[in-house]
Amino acid sequence: QVQLVESGGGLVQAGGSLSLSCAVSGRGFNIYFTGWFRQAPGKEREFVAGMRWAPSNPYYADSVKGRFTISRDYAKNTVTLRMNSLRPEDTALYYCAASSRGPLNWGRVAEYDYWGQGTQVTVSS
Repeated sequence: QVQLVESGGGLVQAGGSLSLSCAVSGRGFNIYFTGWFRQAPGKEREFVAGMRWAPSNPYYADSVKGRFTISRDYAKNTVTLRMNSLRPEDTALYYCAASSRGPLNWGRVAEYDYWGQGTQVTVSS
């Protein structure tokens, strides 16, 4: 079983920055891919960024390219989402997700086996 715990959300003004962290744990876990999703009120959950557990190139939604960066700390088993130039439309509940199977369609919610509880990001104008 894999546990994902997010941290780092909060309130920030437009143009500001935040970093979200996802701590991955579980005995003998086998993860192929980790991703960040977000869900705003009244909207569907959407893919933000993701990368393979092994060293690889990251993937980003068009709406965050050039502003967000996903990275992984291999020693600490954490996945970080650095968010710069935040906009009010980035306001959402952000989730960390992981899949033990691959290759996968990394943009689809159904591809992921494990989810964190979510952390709120609010960007004021």
